[in-house]
Amino acid sequence: MTATHNADTAFVTLSFEEIHAALLQRRELALLDVREEAPFAEAHPLFAANLPLGRIELEAYSRIPRRDTRIVVYDDGEGLALAAAQRLRQLGYSAVHLLAGGLQGWRDAGGEIFRDVNAPSKAFGELVESQRHTPSLSAPEVKALLDADADVVVLDARRFDEYHTMSIPGSVSVPGAELVLRVRALAPRPETRVIVNCAGRTRSIIGSQSLINAGISNPVSALRNGTIGWTLAGQQLEHGKTQRFSERPLDQPGGAAHAQAASAGRQVADRAGVGRADLATLERWQQERSRTTYLLDVRTPEEYSRGHLPGFSSAPGGQLVQETDHVAPVRGARIVLADDDGVRANMTASWLAQMGWEVHVLDGLQPQHFSASGNPAQQLPPVAPHETVTAQQLARWLQEAPAATVLLDFTSSANYVKQHIPGSRFALRSQLAAVLQQNAAAEPAEPVERYVLTCGSSLLAAYAAGDAQQLTDKPVFVLEGGTAAWIAAGLPLESGETTLASPRIDRYRRPYEGTDNPVAAMQAYLDWEYGLVAQLAADGSHGFFVI
Repeated sequence: MTATHNADTAFVTLSFEEIHAALLQRRELALLDVREEAPFAEAHPLFAANLPLGRIELEAYSRIPRRDTRIVVYDDGEGLALAAAQRLRQLGYSAVHLLAGGLQGWRDAGGEIFRDVNAPSKAFGELVESQRHTPSLSAPEVKALLDADADVVVLDARRFDEYHTMSIPGSVSVPGAELVLRVRALAPRPETRVIVNCAGRTRSIIGSQSLINAGISNPVSALRNGTIGWTLAGQQLEHGKTQRFSERPLDQPGGAAHAQAASAGRQVADRAGVGRADLATLERWQQERSRTTYLLDVRTPEEYSRGHLPGFSSAPGGQLVQETDHVAPVRGARIVLADDDGVRANMTASWLAQMGWEVHVLDGLQPQHFSASGNPAQQLPPVAPHETVTAQQLARWLQEAPAATVLLDFTSSANYVKQHIPGSRFALRSQLAAVLQQNAAAEPAEPVERYVLTCGSSLLAAYAAGDAQQLTDKPVFVLEGGTAAWIAAGLPLESGETTLASPRIDRYRRPYEGTDNPVAAMQAYLDWEYGLVAQLAADGSHGFFVI
């Protein structure tokens, strides 16, 4: 370990070898890539979690709950890592380090580099298929079954919004953690073939293997390569569909179908080495100061909102398995899962255990324990004092002297393109200094009198105001209530990429989402997934196993 000095601030650097050893020993570590999501998706270590510099205040406390967690921050030479380390220290994190040499240092030391997002889960899915030989059918084979009105059901294991965007004709939305709980109601005849699909490969593999592991009697297959494979085969997808599984119980409480699913889920969890916990154990863990414990409710968001255990966050099980790097960026942490049916938590935990997590299912829960409702308030650091302006006053400023007010919008680029205040400029907070310098260099004859910052709610804009005040001598204001208040006031909007002060790199364009992806990008994505098992072997830090 060495110390990196900058002005009054010193941060210890950790080498690739030290981080690799910590991962192998399952010591708690949060390896944070503080670039925007698009460059992160181009290249990163396997267990790196993306936490962009501009969003640290919004996400750090919920994603890294223990303030003395060992954190390692890096970029790829953009100059973001040191600023991120300083910001984390200001938020109270006491064990913040820099990655020696940044991402290039990782490369130079022989560290494996992964692409895309959710790489640990996708690599694990490929490992599962390679070892269990999960059955799959090609898109033409599935279409032939559907065209022949065969005895078959197609269950879409993605989030409902993804299903709604595009889906296999006749399919039903059943997000991954729901499959074992719901399949007997959707395919009551054991002869019915069950086909599980997602957008690409991972969730269909995990979903299909979940049903197989749980011992359902139906023949089960994954749709090979998901909606991507369907599209590459020249077959048409449906759009805007709303067919979802029913939340009605399989049968009466304690009935045979539910008991069968619960028994199967418990057996699979036991085979994977999932731990058990009760409320007394949970209370003891919550008092610990030396371990990070994530408390996650794996039911649907709707069920969570109606009632959940105090202190638990909503993390639907299928997406949790898919997005462990986002939900639980502290590798080596403890995870505790809860449900009210004895199926979803066990099945989800079985996969997390195989992915090398210490995971426990909370037993002995009764309806009265699910006493919290709604969504808990987000824990956020205080915002520095700043001036505000109402939507009406901003509208007057923009009308009276448009060039005198520079309006910067820090919402996501997707939201900005959808709708924004006329004349506003999309900006990344991490690039604020460059944006202000660019604006000063191009300042028109009529001088700029003020900067106004906004986003959807102005929460992120309020944090950015402190940055802006240090970078300009012009007055800085935050729009009260953000763009939402502007909309509520009935003021005009515009759409499109009208003025981009920063590039749209805040979100990686996924080849498996949306309806207009280039064929070459979809094929390249599949080719990448096929190579992940070899990358896992080369990386050597994962600790995955397959039951």
